[in-house]
Amino acid sequence: MASRMMDSPMMGSRMQSSRIESSPALPSLLPGLARSGAGDRGAQLVEFAVALPLLVLFVVGIFDFSNAFTFKQKLTNVARDAARVAAADVANDLQFPSSSAPASVIDAYEDIDRYLLANNINDCGIVQSSSPSSTLTWTSTANGNGCPPAGLTIIINRGYYFSPNLATQPANVLCQPPALSGGPTQTALIGTCVSIQYPYQWRFGNIASILGRSQSLPPVITATAVALNEN
Repeated sequence: MASRMMDSPMMGSRMQSSRIESSPALPSLLPGLARSGAGDRGAQLVEFAVALPLLVLFVVGIFDFSNAFTFKQKLTNVARDAARVAAADVANDLQFPSSSAPASVIDAYEDIDRYLLANNINDCGIVQSSSPSSTLTWTSTANGNGCPPAGLTIIINRGYYFSPNLATQPANVLCQPPALSGGPTQTALIGTCVSIQYPYQWRFGNIASILGRSQSLPPVITATAVALNEN
């Protein structure tokens, strides 16, 4: 009697196990679970494939535009330094224009070239212009040393004049003085304008074109600065 009672739990467990193993519902659930897992993985791959190009576009755009902003800041700094250097020189070239570059223009040009080389920026093999493009404006261009096709352009205008009420407005990229509308009696300030146009190779446009979008980005980054002539 005791032995039957001791054996009965074991017999019950065997019967329960046999019922689970022989259950017809369990094998039919396994393929469905497998198909569900594979479907989830497939959906995740599709979502990743759709989101990846947009993610790359955002990342490239962040780095590209931040680099362009930093580069423009560098050009602005060197343009300001060059304008101050030239403005501090003797202004004899304003009264007696010469066909050869005056000391003020040479100093400004050399200051720009030293800055570019010191900051590991290709100077495109540029050399100082031997003659003015206009009476007091000197323009130098170059695209050597592996420089992008747009090339580097430096403009130095020693006779840049403007009205006092326009002192806070930036000069245009060609350092052309604005028109004075106050007549012959209007007071004008005379300074030195320096403009630097440097090519910049964008990567954002290439990535956008892959996604079927065309982006028109400026091929050059420009910076201008004006300093009042001191002498």
